[in-house]
Amino acid sequence: MRVALAQVAVELGDLDANLARAWSAIRSARDAEADVVVFPELHLSGYDLGRVVDDVALEVRDPRLAELAAAGGGMGVLLGFPELSSSGVHTYNSAAYFEGHDLIHVHRKLYLPTYDVFEERKHFSPGTTLQAFDTAAGRVATLICNDAWQPMLPFLAVHDGARVLFVPADSSQSRFPERYDSPTYWYDLVSFYGRMYQCFVVFVNRVGEENRGTDHELRFWGRSHVVDPWGERLAEAADSAEDLLVVDLDKAAIRRRRREVPLLKEARLGMLEREIRRLADEGGDL
Repeated sequence: MRVALAQVAVELGDLDANLARAWSAIRSARDAEADVVVFPELHLSGYDLGRVVDDVALEVRDPRLAELAAAGGGMGVLLGFPELSSSGVHTYNSAAYFEGHDLIHVHRKLYLPTYDVFEERKHFSPGTTLQAFDTAAGRVATLICNDAWQPMLPFLAVHDGARVLFVPADSSQSRFPERYDSPTYWYDLVSFYGRMYQCFVVFVNRVGEENRGTDHELRFWGRSHVVDPWGERLAEAADSAEDLLVVDLDKAAIRRRRREVPLLKEARLGMLEREIRRLADEGGDL
């Protein structure tokens, strides 16, 4: 699988500008003969939507998304955008995977942070399911940013057959909390998942700034990267600058790694189900 990580800058609330930037990145990925191009979280809208007057949410069948995806020819395209539900009631932080004109899968972010400068739960409804899905390049799963801070989600994804985890993100270096360094946390998380879940992890972050000079200032640091099934970083994009990083993934390495150290076969899903049910019945988070 040849994957292109489209580390783009984003104009908050400007759909037209962000669609044009994505169009250019898709053409470049196609010229590089990528099988898949992955964009950051909410790259078609920007992140801090509470500061945007207009409603920029798109239905997943919006023709602008279809046209953008079709520009990749048969290449897989993972797009991040605020999704308006078909009922018009809910808005989700979504990532939709297309192949040509075909919509293959939509992942709706499950864990929405609401602390410090992050206010997602004010603007989005949480998704309700995590499923791996089949693509022309193999079986994969998507985790949007904070989803990847919940270790049970990549665990579920790989047991659902995912060989590659796509992690579109909008990670900024926040002022909170003390001694928190966002890139270091992400390096550790992504490496852990690659090593322990014995899969490739494709982390795609954006760059640029939002709300400069305000209490809600966000500075996105880029450094998108890919980790292999041994937890080693294969390649990394630029620091705080737009970049298109193209990486070849040897999926046969996953089978070799899992044969060498068969960690995943020890999961004991039935036992976990029983214990999770017990905790829920005892008054755990429902």
